[in-house]
Amino acid sequence: MIPQNEPSFRESVDIMFNRAVALMDLPPGLEEKIRVCNATYTVRFGVRLRGQIQTFTGYRSVHSEHMEPVKGGIRFSLGVNQDEVEALAALMTYKCALVEAPFGGSKGGLHVDPREYDDHEMELITRRFAYELIKRDMINPAQNVPAPDMGTGEREMAWIADQYKRMNTTDINGVACVTGKPTNAGGIQGRTEATGRGVQYALREFFRDAEGVKKAGMSGTLDGKTVVVQGLGNVGYHAAKFLSEEDGCKIVGIIERDGALVDDRGLDVDAIRNWIASHGGVAGYADGTYVEDGSSVLEKDCEILIPAALEGVINLSNAEQVKAPLIIEAANGPVTAGADAILRDKGTVIIPDMYANAGGVTVSYFEWVKNLSHIRFGRMQRRQEEARHQLVVDELERLSRHLGDAWTITPDFKDKYLRGADELELVRSGLDDTMRAAYQSMASVWHDRDDVDDLRTAAYLVAIGKVADSYRAKGL
Repeated sequence: MIPQNEPSFRESVDIMFNRAVALMDLPPGLEEKIRVCNATYTVRFGVRLRGQIQTFTGYRSVHSEHMEPVKGGIRFSLGVNQDEVEALAALMTYKCALVEAPFGGSKGGLHVDPREYDDHEMELITRRFAYELIKRDMINPAQNVPAPDMGTGEREMAWIADQYKRMNTTDINGVACVTGKPTNAGGIQGRTEATGRGVQYALREFFRDAEGVKKAGMSGTLDGKTVVVQGLGNVGYHAAKFLSEEDGCKIVGIIERDGALVDDRGLDVDAIRNWIASHGGVAGYADGTYVEDGSSVLEKDCEILIPAALEGVINLSNAEQVKAPLIIEAANGPVTAGADAILRDKGTVIIPDMYANAGGVTVSYFEWVKNLSHIRFGRMQRRQEEARHQLVVDELERLSRHLGDAWTITPDFKDKYLRGADELELVRSGLDDTMRAAYQSMASVWHDRDDVDDLRTAAYLVAIGKVADSYRAKGL
């Protein structure tokens, strides 16, 4: 529970925005133009379910149209309200600017608990919500492109895309009206894992930054680092899985709705994920120690804390007790403005949500481009790459035969080198490059300016600067 004297999520975003623009020399009018949300559409619609009409309330907010289309997820949750959607739309503006995805910021939400309805009922609800937005151009490949968020996924995006095509039968680019679709319905490989993969790449780049690692009071690489993950949904699961399997991290705590599991020897992420899928929570899992008060595990001794589920989980009530020297915000707004100030005073380094969870929108951008180009990545060049690589391998093998035992090719070199990049490899490469470049743009501000002492302020400075440049180019 967030303390009552805590700023709301929307107020937290405004506080952090204000902290950044105070360090910039923006004309007051332009500053206000960037701050405010351009428009929010509220829809209330009825769906006949279980013999009666049920009314649902949904929102689609557009924060900034400095670039179009605007981009942002649609979440299905009972916590959805206008303030939250507008705050998330603002974050999307800054996030897209930071990672140089050519979109403005938008967000959508429907006040519904998907667990209360069966699949057919959810399809009826989703299609009607989509209909209400599509007929007002609030979903359109050239104007407003949603994606999955909390409570939605590939299934819902496929329904929305199909609804758009039914209403716009001659739009050749109709499949680009949403991203995060299944790969057999116009999606792109790597989108489901994208946000979690982006968290991994963000941490890798942080640990390449010797000055940043030193500021966190840490040393070395990711290998062997202890990690607590709050929320083993799509983002938390993939982040934990990749960090443990590929980077040598030890997952010592996993926090879920019904409690937490801790084990200093390391937890099996896949086994716990499967248990949650079968039992609805972590209670009863055989390995590790079960902690009924899951939120208390946010205060566990660890080196990296990954809040990957809800807003405001680190707040005035627990910030002082958080021991992790490094927090990476895989969720949107998991650290409140009040907690952020406490943690900064303690010297905790926070890799902000605006950057840390930008993997999703980055790969959504790749999917949108794929849909508009009507061809999958790698189709044109993959075999040509392999043919060129074959020339090199043939020449190396000729030299090897000529020189004999004095010079041989490493056994698996040939197979690795000959394989041309497929779509998944290209997506991961593009995401890695994006996360590296965005981190470096933040870090240069963080390290070079005496008036900037945290990565969040640095991220806002970079992002707001890019949005301001876009508006100036438009003549504003």
